[in-house]
Amino acid sequence: MLIRKAPQIKSSEITSEADYLDRRSFLAKAGLAAAGLAGASPVIAAVASDPGASGRVLENVSESPLSLDEAPNSWRDVTTYNNFYEFGTGKEDPSRYAGSLVTRPWQVKVSGECDQPGDYNLEDILSPHALEERVYRLRCVEAWSMVIPWVGFPLADLLKRFQPNSDARFVRFRTLYDPGQMPGQRRRILDWPYVEGLTIEEAMNPLAFMAVGVYGRELPNQNGAPMRLVVPWKYGFKSIKTINAIHFTRTRPRTSWEASAPREYGFYANVNPNVDHPRWSQASERIIGSGLFAPRRKTEMFNGYAEQVAHLYQGLDLRRNF
Repeated sequence: MLIRKAPQIKSSEITSEADYLDRRSFLAKAGLAAAGLAGASPVIAAVASDPGASGRVLENVSESPLSLDEAPNSWRDVTTYNNFYEFGTGKEDPSRYAGSLVTRPWQVKVSGECDQPGDYNLEDILSPHALEERVYRLRCVEAWSMVIPWVGFPLADLLKRFQPNSDARFVRFRTLYDPGQMPGQRRRILDWPYVEGLTIEEAMNPLAFMAVGVYGRELPNQNGAPMRLVVPWKYGFKSIKTINAIHFTRTRPRTSWEASAPREYGFYANVNPNVDHPRWSQASERIIGSGLFAPRRKTEMFNGYAEQVAHLYQGLDLRRNF
């Protein structure tokens, strides 16, 4: 996989190379060692003391070898530039209105072709899993991108606990439906609740990730608290937020954007610079935080993750199955 260092972040927002290589020195300067973050990655440590950051700091987060060696976007970029139509269609609407969402207590309903269905409390979902940080590139279908340091655990590790059987060919995920807490659901933008899905092979791929935090802190509501999917080789709308149901099925689920506009949003939604959206090119992308006149970045097949995921689509026409 080709790795490039993202050039778009302001120098004030990037952990310096010297600090990155000398973690002890960096943590001492940040005043974080006494706070129990001496084992934190430089990315987590860089924002843990940011006065703009909020939410509980997550403990015992390890670094993942699957992370990109790219500078993440700022906390502000990651938490105020979002698509989360349950709270409005503007990019800043989620950060403005998602405070109404109550994420504790929380239950996830597991059903379908598995041997361990049931209603699971969030604490039971999370407790067996060691947390790790993964710095992934996010590519939106709207042709913009950013780099985000998620915290969570492999999706496969979670799904295996429910013991899917041989008929589980797909996994369907559903977002909470509660118009009282999610004002965007009062408008018929989509057929609520939001539904997304993966093939079982995609869901079990090591890159597929269940995120519960960002930048070393609990996931903010606007980013999909308390738990969301992260599938970095697909367009961002596949990474469903605020999950409260997981269903194993033998038939391919009809996902929300696919049902709303099937000519524009396919089930697979793999990042593909060779297949344009009907209304714009997908050959390049605007990097959030790079400035109005910054050059666009050339989009990579599978968002740069081809080495890890291309085998999932052998024999599949990615122009027809977009």
